[in-house]
Amino acid sequence: MIREKMYRQVQAFKRQGHSKKEIAAALEMDPKTVAKYYSMEEKDFRSYRQRHMFRDKLLEEYEKDILEVYEKNEFKRLNMSSVYDYLEERYGSLPGNEQTLRNYLSYLIQTDKLHLEERLRTYTKVPELPFGQQMQLDFGQYRCRSGLRLYIFAGVLSASRYKYIAFQGHPFTTKDVIDHLLDCFDHFGGMPEELVIDQDRLMVVSENAGDIIYTADFKYFIEEQEIRMYVCRKDDPETKGKIENLIKYVKCNFFGIRDFSFIDEANSSVLKWLQRRANGKISQATKQIPAILIENEKEHLRPVRNSIFRKGSLIGREERDVNEKGRISVDASGYQLPSKYRNKTVEVYITKHKLFVFDIYTGKEIVEYDVSPIPGQVKTKREFRRENEKTLQELKDHVIGMFAGENWRRFIALNFQAFPRYIRDQCVEAKRYFETRDIDILVLDRALEYCLENNTPSFADLNDTYVHFKREHEREDLEMPAVSSDYQGSHEPLTVRARELSLYKEIINSRGTINESL
Repeated sequence: MIREKMYRQVQAFKRQGHSKKEIAAALEMDPKTVAKYYSMEEKDFRSYRQRHMFRDKLLEEYEKDILEVYEKNEFKRLNMSSVYDYLEERYGSLPGNEQTLRNYLSYLIQTDKLHLEERLRTYTKVPELPFGQQMQLDFGQYRCRSGLRLYIFAGVLSASRYKYIAFQGHPFTTKDVIDHLLDCFDHFGGMPEELVIDQDRLMVVSENAGDIIYTADFKYFIEEQEIRMYVCRKDDPETKGKIENLIKYVKCNFFGIRDFSFIDEANSSVLKWLQRRANGKISQATKQIPAILIENEKEHLRPVRNSIFRKGSLIGREERDVNEKGRISVDASGYQLPSKYRNKTVEVYITKHKLFVFDIYTGKEIVEYDVSPIPGQVKTKREFRRENEKTLQELKDHVIGMFAGENWRRFIALNFQAFPRYIRDQCVEAKRYFETRDIDILVLDRALEYCLENNTPSFADLNDTYVHFKREHEREDLEMPAVSSDYQGSHEPLTVRARELSLYKEIINSRGTINESL
C-alpha cells in the first residue's frame, strides 16, 4: 500500500541532508522503497498514488453489495470486519482479507462513490487481568428494521475476551438475568471470581458510599454461587469498557447488516456469529483469538454450582434409590418421601441450601427439603406420616384392632373425642409407637389405666407412660430375683431351726417393758 505519511517522512529526512542509507536505518524501511520515494517529486508521487489506487480491485465485483449495506445503515461508519463478515456469509470465501476490503473502501471514499458520517469516541485503557478473575456484564436494546425489538444480554471474560450474547423479546427481570448468567457460565465452561455490573435496578436496590443493597433474588444467587461483586459507580463507563465495546460491537457488526423478524432466528444466528467472528477472530486488545485463549482460562474458572433458580432443568439432576422405609440418602442424611416411592428410583437436584426430589417418569417435583447440616439426621414432612393412601376409617379400624381389652378401646374412644381434627395423625402415631416393637401387654394395660384416670388421651402421652412403667417393671425384676424351688447350687441349702411361738411373745413383751421405763 502506498502511504502519503511514509513519503513525507522520507522527504523530511532528505531536506535535512540525510542519505538514503541513513533514512532507511532511521525509519526501518526497505532501502528500495526509500530510494523510490527519495527521488520522487510531490506531483509525481500524487500521480503514482492515483495510478495505484485505480488498479484492478479484487473486491470490485462486490461494490454494489457494499454500497447497499452502507445505504441501509444510513451511511454510518461500520465496523470493517462486520462488512467483511456479511460478504463472507453471503458469498463464502472472498478474494482477499479484511485489509483488502479496508483498502477498497478507502478507494470508494476517495473517488466520491461512498460518503460516511463521522463520529468519534475517546476511551481509557485499563490494566489487563489474570485468567479466571473477572467477567463483565451489561445489557442493551436494538430495534431491527423489521420492527422487532431485541433486549441484549452480554457477557465477556476480561482476560481472554471470550464473549457470550443472548436476546429476548421483553424487558429483563431479575430471574431473566440469573437464567442468562447460568447459561453464560455454561458457555464459558465455569464461573469467574468476580462479576462487574452497573447499578442496575434488576440487581442493585441502592448504593451508599460503597454499601451495596442487592435485590432479594440476586443476593441469594451471588451467595449461593459465592461470586464477588464489583458494582461500578454512576457515570463510570471506563471501569467496564470491555463490555461497553462488546455491546457496540454487537450493534455495529452483527446487527449492522442483518435484520430479524423472530427472536429464535436472532439467537441462532448470533451463536454462529460468536463462533465465527466475535470469538473466532483475533482480538485487537490481546492480539490473540478468544476461542483459543478460553481453553487456558477454563483451567482457572470455578465449576458452576447447582442453583435453586435452575431446579426445573435436567442439568445437574442425579438418580437416587428409595429404600424400604421410603427414604433417600444424601450426604449421610435421610429424607422421607411418600410411601408409594418405596424401593423405587427418583431424581434429586441438590443446591447449597436446598434439596429437590422429582418423579423420574413424570418429571414433577415430589418434595423440597432444606439440606441437613447434621450427618445422620432424618428429615420428614408431616403429610408423609399421614398415610393418605388409606381412608380414615381404614386407619381407625386398624388401630382399634391392634390390641384387645376394654382399656385399649376406652382410650381410643377418648383419643378420637379429644383430637377430632387430628385423628389421622393420632392413628399414625399409634402405629409408630405400638406396632413397630414388642409390647408388654401387662405394662400397656397399666399405662392405659393411668392415662384414663389422669385424662391424658394422646398416643404420645401413652407412649411416655408406657416407657416409664416398663422401666420400673424391669428395675423391680432386677432387685427381686425369683428363687427357684429346684435350686441346684454349689453347696447344700442352709438348715433353719424351728422355734416355738411363745418365744417370740416373750421377746415382744420384754421390749414393751423397756419402752415404758424410758
